[in-house]
Amino acid sequence: MCTDNRKVVLVGTGLVGMSFAYALLNQHACDELVLIDINKQRAEGEAMDLNHGLAFSGTNMKIYAGDYKDCADADIVAICAGVAQKPGESRMDLLQRNTAVFKSIVEPVVASGFSGVFLVATNPVDIMSYVTYRLSGFAKGRIVGTGTTLDTARLRYLLGDYFKVDPRNVHAYVMGEHGDSEFVPWSQALIATRPVMELCVENHGPDYKAGMLHIGEEVRTAAYRIIEAKKATYYGIGMAMVRVARAILGGENSVLTVSSLLDDDYGTPKVYAGVPSIVSRRGVSRIIRLSLTPEENQLMQDSCAKLEQAVSGLTF
Repeated sequence: MCTDNRKVVLVGTGLVGMSFAYALLNQHACDELVLIDINKQRAEGEAMDLNHGLAFSGTNMKIYAGDYKDCADADIVAICAGVAQKPGESRMDLLQRNTAVFKSIVEPVVASGFSGVFLVATNPVDIMSYVTYRLSGFAKGRIVGTGTTLDTARLRYLLGDYFKVDPRNVHAYVMGEHGDSEFVPWSQALIATRPVMELCVENHGPDYKAGMLHIGEEVRTAAYRIIEAKKATYYGIGMAMVRVARAILGGENSVLTVSSLLDDDYGTPKVYAGVPSIVSRRGVSRIIRLSLTPEENQLMQDSCAKLEQAVSGLTF
């Protein structure tokens, strides 16, 4: 892995991938960006388009279409590639087809001599992170999924709006599957150093619980509403990917709710799921274990059991 030239390779130049690439450029988050796509012409066109905006960006980022040999000295290989669900196709059939796609990506990346961190964004991201872990043979911390980073950002935005405070002063998390079984551990939610539930009782009377449950539901269903309105979500997850990439490239030791491999954490099976984790140069260095209530711990176990059921049906 190169240490003096921040290099990112992006596999998959669809809407999510290019939202990530555009945000990388605008945030000056890396020095070299390589675009790889099964449609090489598309990757070349996207690279040209980004390069034409360099004069307005204030950065000298090197951007070009490449292939898997370019992964050898990369710090991060970000995977946004995948196949869409066909009419009448089961979720498991889709997962199996995406596993085949990932096999065609991960194997040549590893064969290139890549020694950096995989950043996975393809949905279902927790399962595809586990697939990358199994296919790569890498240490578990070197595969990082976007997990519930975007869900957590949505939660902090909504809580900030509810309490009229800067979301950056909201410390709350969404945990578990990035999907229908995700949940908010309200016992761990803080505004500055005050528990959210205490503030609710003080300022919002008997309706506080309903307000928090409504916010949790808004977070959980946000993607559905966006997809209904504009057919896909991509800006938010692209920016979330950049936040994770910056933590890796900068060796920040930042706490982010990325998808990390659990192994009996919270009494869970061995699956990838969104949990507060310390993210640095080598990916996830450790998981921050929160003191969940018994009810919250059960929600975590239930969410991970759902993920375990899905991965148990895959053939590698």
